[in-house]
Amino acid sequence: MALRIACSRRLSAIERKGCILMPRSILIVEDDKNIADLIRLYLEKEGMTCHVAGDGLEGLEKFHAVQPDLVMLDIMLPSMDGWSVCRKIRETSKVPIIMLTAKGELEDKVSGLEMGADDYITKPFETKEVLARVHAVLRRFGEEEQPEKRLSFDKLVVNLDSYELVVDGRRVDTPPKELELLYHLAAAPNRVFTRNQLLDEVWGFDYFGDSRTVDVHIKRLREKLEGVSDQWSLKTVWGVGYKFEVTAA
Repeated sequence: MALRIACSRRLSAIERKGCILMPRSILIVEDDKNIADLIRLYLEKEGMTCHVAGDGLEGLEKFHAVQPDLVMLDIMLPSMDGWSVCRKIRETSKVPIIMLTAKGELEDKVSGLEMGADDYITKPFETKEVLARVHAVLRRFGEEEQPEKRLSFDKLVVNLDSYELVVDGRRVDTPPKELELLYHLAAAPNRVFTRNQLLDEVWGFDYFGDSRTVDVHIKRLREKLEGVSDQWSLKTVWGVGYKFEVTAA
């Protein structure tokens, strides 16, 4: 499986509008290294700390050693299958468990849930689905605070919670990916991002489109934002990429 790997990692805590989120600790118990690495990359991109085990016994050892906030557990594992690992964990802990398996039969899902699993994902899966389920399970168990995804500048509000862009007091219809790109740039004022970084961090590791996709989205954003304020602007850094430049008021 081909993986596109971003060069940078997020800090151990994410600061948004005064709210600091400490990283969640996730244990991934999966014998397929490609799948484990892909899940790990996406979760680390979300600011989480990941530990990977390649078989059931190693998974149990790491569970007791790191005390994770959530376990992602494959069923078909060497040395000890996922059912047994789940049963052992449930003897001492109520930590949330998401089962990963190639089996799609209803009986398997019911068995996993009855044994104490909190969610169930069938392979092959979309990585975005995995992320959504991880966040949902952590929220249910009170392990994840949700920062407000709203940025405010002079005559500009970028709101990812409601997917709204407000320019000079007027709501401007904006496609989701354009809004996500603007939010990503504006959340790190004056930081320069390369096109490949933006593809990885906004479109995702598994997006294989051309970097000109970024240029097109920047052009459309500029059409909406050009000349609105002299305190910020979308700047091209020639030969490198783009930044959301903020100047002193």
